[in-house]
Amino acid sequence: MSGTTRPNSFGTADLAAFLIATGLITLHVIDDNFLQPEPGMSAADHPVSGLVPLACLLIAAAAYPRLRPGLRAILCTVVGLFGITTGVEGWYYAIQVGPSRDDYTGIIASLAGLALLVIAGITLWRSRRLDDPLWRRYLRRGLTTVITLMVLLEVAYPLAVAYGGTHLARPAPPVAELGLPHEEVDIQTSDGVTIKGWYVPSQNRAAVITYPGRHSAQRHAQFLARHGYGVLLLDRRGQGGSEGDPNSYGWDEHHDVAAAIAFLRDRSEIDPDRIGGIGFSVGGEVLLETAAWTPELRAVVSEGAGFRSIREFRHIAPSRWFIVPLVSFATLGTAVFSNGLPPPDLTDIVGRITPRPILLIYAENGVGGEELNQVFHEAAGITADLWRVPGSSHLGGIDAQPEEYERRVTDFFDRALLAGPR
Repeated sequence: MSGTTRPNSFGTADLAAFLIATGLITLHVIDDNFLQPEPGMSAADHPVSGLVPLACLLIAAAAYPRLRPGLRAILCTVVGLFGITTGVEGWYYAIQVGPSRDDYTGIIASLAGLALLVIAGITLWRSRRLDDPLWRRYLRRGLTTVITLMVLLEVAYPLAVAYGGTHLARPAPPVAELGLPHEEVDIQTSDGVTIKGWYVPSQNRAAVITYPGRHSAQRHAQFLARHGYGVLLLDRRGQGGSEGDPNSYGWDEHHDVAAAIAFLRDRSEIDPDRIGGIGFSVGGEVLLETAAWTPELRAVVSEGAGFRSIREFRHIAPSRWFIVPLVSFATLGTAVFSNGLPPPDLTDIVGRITPRPILLIYAENGVGGEELNQVFHEAAGITADLWRVPGSSHLGGIDAQPEEYERRVTDFFDRALLAGPR
């Protein structure tokens, strides 16, 4: 065969297939952000997450006919992966609770993304060079493969994780296994989102917010209630019964905790100066941020806190430099898909909590980032305590050391919320 490449025989059919698949993905972006947003949200809440992907898809559609076959294949791959990523939400909720609202266009978008990957593969096959020496041909293909894998790992993967983190959440409300009298409560946030929760009435004029609490903190609520504390367990926004868009990093969720504090301050059996909180993983990060902005939160236990964005990750980046691009693109993706900027670095604001007390708990065998608790402890000042739980995994302190865990947490709240006149 003469020439440097195989001829590209797709022509009009190739272009039509790309435009149809891209159009189906575009339809889902519009449906997800503007036509059928999450309960409690509106089209006006999604300017960036809607318009930025739409602009990129339109640019891709305009550029595709002008590109050489190799670049067409790359563009097909990028748009195809985006389509599959956006469609994961539809499949996830269809399996969990049955499809509804924008899940249908999401499933279609994922199938369109798969079709684009097929087109990319065929385009690469038909446009491959055949006249170069064998060694040069395989060297070029090897380098292309390595670069492609690096881009997928450091760019495409974190962007996909960011999309999932701002769209996927636990869909069904948890089952109450508290064994305690409690009330079903609705809490209204300052931006009009309804947060669902359970409230166990206080016996000692003090109350503790568990965050997030309705699914995984029921054991904590039980021992706190045994010691007389009122307990408010909350679903995060976008999860369980709560309205709003989910965000796996908890960006802006300090507004939800502030609304919970206001709810407790209005309860007649609660002394408004005896309100504390215990947070788990991202919940610990949210409570630390809330306490930095809200003096009404009088004491905080934070277990398993880590990094929420590149801002905190930079404190451990020298030892994990190869993850910096991944975390940076995850931060960028989360900012785009959540329509907001990352929250401030916790090390810059935890010092504002002083002289209110903090108990920082982290696992001996925790997930990456928990070692930041040592940095938070130093930044928080003299009223912060630090406990590294022997033998525990992430959020496993209550399992690894149940008696010691209960003793430390209840003693902390007793000193912070019950000791001395109020």
